[in-house]
Amino acid sequence: MPDTAAAKVRLETQLAELENRRDRISKDLDEPLSRDSSERAIEMEDDLSLEGQAVLITREIASVKRALTRIEKDTYGECVRCGAEIAPKRLEARPEAALCFPCASKEQ
Repeated sequence: MPDTAAAKVRLETQLAELENRRDRISKDLDEPLSRDSSERAIEMEDDLSLEGQAVLITREIASVKRALTRIEKDTYGECVRCGAEIAPKRLEARPEAALCFPCASKEQ
């Protein structure tokens, strides 16, 4: 069984960092565009990149929150698909992992 106390600390730290990044991106996206047309084109391109990053970060936040919920429900470390134990090394590398390696491999 994984060390849920250590995992919870790591996940909460990760969640705070992700939410901070998401908030900085939102702030950047809220800034008005330049009046200069060439500068505006560059800013719009940058905004597209930031929007893509925001989507990925939002997914990561959801994944971390689900892992924290599994800790609360005492199901952390169990594969959500087959119920098998998730390898400790996998949880060490990805504390938000919800699938055991065999199930994760089937996803890809």
